[in-house]
Amino acid sequence: MLQEFTLSEGKAIMNFTLKFCDTRQKILDSYGFHRVVDTFIQKLKKEEIIIYEYYLKEFKTDEAFAKTLIEVFKLLTVVNSDEAQNVHNKYTIFFNDRDLFLELIELLYTFWRGLERYAVVHNSSIGNGLQSVRFMQANELFNELVLSIYRRIEETVIGYQYRVYRQLNAGANAALTLSDINWNCPVEYKGLTSIPFITAVMFKPPFFSYTKRNTRDGIFHEHITNPVENIVLNEDDWFLFPAKVGNMLTFVYFHKDFMVHGFSLANLFELAKEDEYIGKKPDMIYVFGYPDGHEEKRTFYYKDKKNNILIGYANHCDDIDYFGYMKKMLLTLHNVKQMENDRLPIHGAMVNILLKNGTEANIVIMGDSGAGKSESLEAFRTLNEKYIRHMRIVFDDMGYLKKEKDGSIKGYGTEIGAFVRIDDLDPMYAFQQLERGIYTNADKVNARITIPAATYDVIMKGYKVDYFLYANNYTESEQKIKFFDNLDEAIKVFEAGARKAKGTTTEKGLVTSYFANPFGPVQEQEKAGELIQQYFHDMQKNGVKIGEIYTSLAIEGLSKEGPREAAEELFTMINNESN
Repeated sequence: MLQEFTLSEGKAIMNFTLKFCDTRQKILDSYGFHRVVDTFIQKLKKEEIIIYEYYLKEFKTDEAFAKTLIEVFKLLTVVNSDEAQNVHNKYTIFFNDRDLFLELIELLYTFWRGLERYAVVHNSSIGNGLQSVRFMQANELFNELVLSIYRRIEETVIGYQYRVYRQLNAGANAALTLSDINWNCPVEYKGLTSIPFITAVMFKPPFFSYTKRNTRDGIFHEHITNPVENIVLNEDDWFLFPAKVGNMLTFVYFHKDFMVHGFSLANLFELAKEDEYIGKKPDMIYVFGYPDGHEEKRTFYYKDKKNNILIGYANHCDDIDYFGYMKKMLLTLHNVKQMENDRLPIHGAMVNILLKNGTEANIVIMGDSGAGKSESLEAFRTLNEKYIRHMRIVFDDMGYLKKEKDGSIKGYGTEIGAFVRIDDLDPMYAFQQLERGIYTNADKVNARITIPAATYDVIMKGYKVDYFLYANNYTESEQKIKFFDNLDEAIKVFEAGARKAKGTTTEKGLVTSYFANPFGPVQEQEKAGELIQQYFHDMQKNGVKIGEIYTSLAIEGLSKEGPREAAEELFTMINNESN
């Protein structure tokens, strides 16, 4: 990032490498503060016309209003209100109606805090631990300075000190350290090499953001030409998050206009260590938000067979402004790549549980979005004290099965976090996640939280599958767990991928998706079909119990009770089988 400050699309990005303000006066003199005030006045003109017109009668132009407002702020940090008026009579208007001035100050402060505020430090080489510590200290200092400016100005205007102080986060609510890294870049992608790598992420939860879209639509198709070949990314506009999606090294390039989606990757995927990508070539590259001149959404993937890299692409448009387009493309790339390696991707959840009677079981629940896989895990959590001694989440949305050398079938995860609907979480658990979560559109339908759920070591350990269940969210059944006697019948149910849509995408009613996985198997059905046959027969040979779990998630009135009842029946059954 070459500029000291940018403000667009409700996002303020501060480059602490180019400009770090370590005093109140430096903040008030900075280009960034002037830019914020200018933008705030334009907002005032649209939304608070009475306040705006009151001051504009005096100052005549927006420029004069902004300039004088900043001047009086600077004065009020060092003198009292009477002394400020004595400096020049043009400041008197702010004190003729102090209540209105206080409202103006509060509106500006609220506007600033309503922005997504990012700080970055760009190191020419990899930063060490001390640099990271200093960065965190600098971030804390900046937060305290902004708070002190706000409090000093307001207290000077009202003439007394507050008696109640709320320690809100007023500085940057997320911070990134960037480093210039040399990687093994094929000539086709030289235009990507100027973008620095994110080497550390810091943020202050809860982090709230609002995006232009709240659901994802459609599937990602294979493209016949390479959309990324020979494009050149501008260092001012792009960031690079080196992620480990499962065991796949992935370079995610994201445009600053979609900052929250790139930043949220930190709660979902493992941030790769420097020695894992220095001088190396990634398995996958995803360019998210490239302005290609097309207004319509363009999202697809390309197989670069020459360089053995899978490419993902999403162009710059309002329609991709939803984290699902970031997450699901990465999972599509991962799944296509895993199938090339003869592994079977699973859209679902897997949990390793140790019951109180000492029985250990590894359960996979498969189903498309809204089928109840995550909600079943949530039900497992709520039943923790009654049945479970210990529980590990291996994957919460996507994983894959691998046939080991000894013939056993083991499950592996792709993500260290979860991107889940707030509405379907137990309220107590949702509140518990406040201190870790990144919230998206928290007060809207399909509100989401991105939270860490497991460590990378856990998701990559490999757990032998004991139960493989299809999540049926639409059929009412007194018996919540049923196993298949006929393997061909089981394969038909799993391949059909039926579910009742819950509003997480634009789909409605009873819908189907091949193998309940529109992120790879749908696009590569021939290869997926071969792997399904192989793995289901191998699981049968290994004694894996294959069946359905009736979550009732899409049945009115049962979205909470259904998964819980199914979980209770499952645990009771596992307990009885072990006795």
